[in-house]
Amino acid sequence: MSASNSDGVASDEPSKLLVSNFHQISLASDPEPKLRLILASQSPRRTEILEMMGLGGRFTASPSPLDEEKLQIELSQQEISPSDYARTLAERKAHAYGAEALEITSGVALIIGSDTIVDLDGHIMEKPTDEKVAHSMLSSLSGNWHQVHTGVAVYAVEASASSNEPQLMFSFTDTARVKFSSLTDTDIKAYIETREL
Repeated sequence: MSASNSDGVASDEPSKLLVSNFHQISLASDPEPKLRLILASQSPRRTEILEMMGLGGRFTASPSPLDEEKLQIELSQQEISPSDYARTLAERKAHAYGAEALEITSGVALIIGSDTIVDLDGHIMEKPTDEKVAHSMLSSLSGNWHQVHTGVAVYAVEASASSNEPQLMFSFTDTARVKFSSLTDTDIKAYIETREL
């Protein structure tokens, strides 16, 4: 395992494992996997992304035990950029899964954590808690440019290690600049009804 450098990428580039060595990742149904891939998420979209990458049948998806609300409160009391906020959430999700939920008896487990946040003028917009908050959020975004930050982290846990403490392999944040169309009240209500927020 290797440590991350200052930009969040491990020095020996373990990310190549996921891109060029899919065949090394055990099937999710393998009773004694050498290399397990775990998505610490319940998100159907994140599952879909891994499947589109050709990893269907080679990973399991399970929610992280992380208390996100508690972490969000902790982070809101710090000076932290929106991109670092997304990366930190991703890291903590993956680490919590590896430290609290993972049972490993053989091989290595790679745990992927991810989180996406919306940033409007430096203000982090959390997932809306109800329809009123969702309406307010969408009204704020209507006709405006904003940034969408997705943090990704990969931790590894080795069964043969003296400690099963998850080790950070790499983490990063990818940012997209997005402009919402101008939305009418009817558009906003219809979008809220899709429950895709």
